[in-house]
Amino acid sequence: MNDLTFVADVLTRIRSRGDQFDERAYLFVLGAIEYVQARLPARRHLAGAEVAWACRDLAWEQFGLLAPAVLSHWGITSTGSVGRVVFALVEAGLLVAQPGDSVDDFTEVYDFAQAFRSGYVWNGSGAKQLET
Repeated sequence: MNDLTFVADVLTRIRSRGDQFDERAYLFVLGAIEYVQARLPARRHLAGAEVAWACRDLAWEQFGLLAPAVLSHWGITSTGSVGRVVFALVEAGLLVAQPGDSVDDFTEVYDFAQAFRSGYVWNGSGAKQLET
């Protein structure tokens, strides 16, 4: 089986769930999981809250002040949305859940609007003021 066939098969399984998430939402959440794993001393199972916060942090890093708009465009509008994406990836065989893991672990981890309203750290160094 070539990679394209595998990807098409996985996307078909994910779409069959009927969720209204853009394909990039699934890739983003996988990326957020890798983002947090790379910062840990050793790879381990992540709790739902850890994944939710990793999504917030990666979104800030990748999209800056546009993070909430980008995530919303993909259908991710709450930490509960992150959980539904994670469990779609579990059902597609791309992630593994532990016994006791639940989509409810992602419910109201933080308020999305509040989390993206404050806390952005501007990384723009070397900004120049326009001369008149």
